[in-house]
Amino acid sequence: MSEAPAPLGHSGELAMRAQFPNAPQWDARGLAQMVRPEIGAGLARFIEGLPFFFIATASPDGACDCSFRGHEERADGTPLPALKVVDPRTIVFPDFPGNGLFNSLGNILVNPHIGMLFMDFARQRRARVNGRAGLHRANPAARAIWPMAEAVVTVEVVEAYGNCAARIPRLVPAAG
Repeated sequence: MSEAPAPLGHSGELAMRAQFPNAPQWDARGLAQMVRPEIGAGLARFIEGLPFFFIATASPDGACDCSFRGHEERADGTPLPALKVVDPRTIVFPDFPGNGLFNSLGNILVNPHIGMLFMDFARQRRARVNGRAGLHRANPAARAIWPMAEAVVTVEVVEAYGNCAARIPRLVPAAG
């Protein structure tokens, strides 16, 4: 006799599915094919090509912080990458001097869980990466990429996946 498959998700997700029933769109096999423990080549090109992304972090007691991370430019106006995919399991991005509150970095210091959201409004595409983040002072290799960086955040990828394009507004840059 075969055992019934374990339900997908944690208790909160299961409770919401019970409260708002929908036809399941994913089975365990399909979800495992979509949510990967590493970044594939196509996803790496997509996220490295974006000029910005969003991160979500939380303190140990669950106080959340969501932050926008945009690219910097060299003095001549050349854009610097917002992040680099070092290998299929590692992303690195810079931290520049800001408002001095260190909401995101402070959260990462005490709770390494991070969520990253990548949006391309012109092509109506998005992707997510969830992982564990670590903080490092910007070393010469990081400063060669991001001269003004004070620190870099290294993200060990736990989950990487494309995300549904529904309800992404199509925004195109203004002509100018």
